[in-house]
Amino acid sequence: MASTFVLFPVLGLAARVLVPSVLTPQLYAGVLFLCVLPSTVQSSIAFTSIAGGNVAAAICSASLSNLAGVVISPLLVGTFLAASGGINASSIQDIALQLLAPFLLGQVARRWIADWVQRHHKVLSLVDRGSILLVVYTAFSAGVAAGIWARLSGWQLFALLLVDVVLLAVVLTVTSLSARALKFSRPDQITIVFCGSKKSLATGLPMANILFAAHGVGLVVLPLMLFHQIQLMACAWLARRYAAKAGRPAGAASEPEVGTDADTYQRADRER
Repeated sequence: MASTFVLFPVLGLAARVLVPSVLTPQLYAGVLFLCVLPSTVQSSIAFTSIAGGNVAAAICSASLSNLAGVVISPLLVGTFLAASGGINASSIQDIALQLLAPFLLGQVARRWIADWVQRHHKVLSLVDRGSILLVVYTAFSAGVAAGIWARLSGWQLFALLLVDVVLLAVVLTVTSLSARALKFSRPDQITIVFCGSKKSLATGLPMANILFAAHGVGLVVLPLMLFHQIQLMACAWLARRYAAKAGRPAGAASEPEVGTDADTYQRADRER
């Protein structure tokens, strides 16, 4: 949690020195927005499971991060990006309806639908992943319609990509070293690394559409979309490296399905 909502924002504020020589003000706003978002849920849990980390802790951490992010992220946007985006009663209501309400409704309904969800998890996983795909498609479409690619040079795109790579590398290094220094167990170290280094595309894109002006959303979410791809590739490699060191078969775990809880993860881990 400290990595998600303290370390990342501090690094984002430090990146201000890159404006305007490396990043334009709009791209910097996107980098800072990326830094205040909560962690992912699915990929954090999946990579933790593959690497042999504490899956139950990953589930708790990622879920709590997303719940806290519904409140903390908009507040940080209002604090750090008041000129580009902001919060008001309408935006708070929209964020609560789009991000918080579905989670709470799912938790309330779980006692009645959990078994049904487990039986149909393959079909529901397609809906789950399909919804994420549609969110990404909508963001890219809005960016194309706004002409962001015509407003970016090849150098600016490369510089943004490099900034995202360095940001992820720094966070992975800090979380890994600090977890060892604080003498966490190896499974907990793995959980800290993977949960502390992710940023949620599924949360970030809807939130950006609410908090920022429509004509500027494309550039604001571009750093997040690039970072999302980088974190998946880097953490997939890192998870397999952890697994290889522990003697676990690479690819032993797969991405979690919709409706899977901590007990299911732990049982699947024991079976593997």
